[in-house]
Amino acid sequence: MDKLGNPKNTIEILNKYKFVFQKKFGQNFLIDTHVLEKIVNAAEITKDDFVLEIGPGIGTLTQYLCERAGKVVAVEIDKMLIPILEETLAAYDNVRVLNEDILKVDLVSLIKEENNNRPIKVVANLPYYITTPIIMDLFENLIPLSGITIMIQKEVADRIRAIPGSKDYGALSLAVQYYAKPYIAANVPPNCFMPRPKVGSAVICLTPHKKPPYDVKDESLLFSLIRASFNQRRKTLVNGIYNYEGLSFSKDLILEALTASGLAKDIRGESLSLEQFINIANYLSEKS
Repeated sequence: MDKLGNPKNTIEILNKYKFVFQKKFGQNFLIDTHVLEKIVNAAEITKDDFVLEIGPGIGTLTQYLCERAGKVVAVEIDKMLIPILEETLAAYDNVRVLNEDILKVDLVSLIKEENNNRPIKVVANLPYYITTPIIMDLFENLIPLSGITIMIQKEVADRIRAIPGSKDYGALSLAVQYYAKPYIAANVPPNCFMPRPKVGSAVICLTPHKKPPYDVKDESLLFSLIRASFNQRRKTLVNGIYNYEGLSFSKDLILEALTASGLAKDIRGESLSLEQFINIANYLSEKS
């Protein structure tokens, strides 16, 4: 089977199976061998690795992964792509394709069964519409991960790695950085895909913290405070937390928490670091 990174081969296989792109699945297939090399190099895949690929499409990136990894499990939601994958991956005996919705797969059981609970690498060209739920799902379900290397919308990549006070900084930056260290490995223009997306993309690597670098007394409270403070960006942190449905702290207690953390009472959420949010959450959980 010729490599699918070549646009001619991609067009041939799509025509052969009369494949129609499904807008609802956000399908944009990679047609640039340099970008494919960049992804597998950034993921640092070796024969010791078990790789979970989300949304393999026609198997373009999967072929590269199979050549480098020990084992690949590719989860594809579109059943029209399964016969194509059977053909494009026929040469590899270290891959298993699951026709499932990644958000419904019991990944904990899958990793236990396929990789003896050892940490896995996730590599994917993710559909834009579902990027955030997938990333948060991987972290929140405490799946054993040694790294995540994903192609996502550039704007989302910028938000993930944003720092306090910048325009891109928000709840997503804090949520991802709580679990992992992000860095952008490559920026990818629209002409590297078929069909072309309207926006630029980026390959981002998320390296999970080996052990939690923070002491958090109540994780769900921390994430509620983060959501509350970015729910209405114009509001001060005090008003954001005070008015947020599901939180019931008095204004005095919130002000007390800010003072205890050495913060001004009119500060906004976008100025706070993750550590400062944690200090406030820990103070409130002790006092309530």
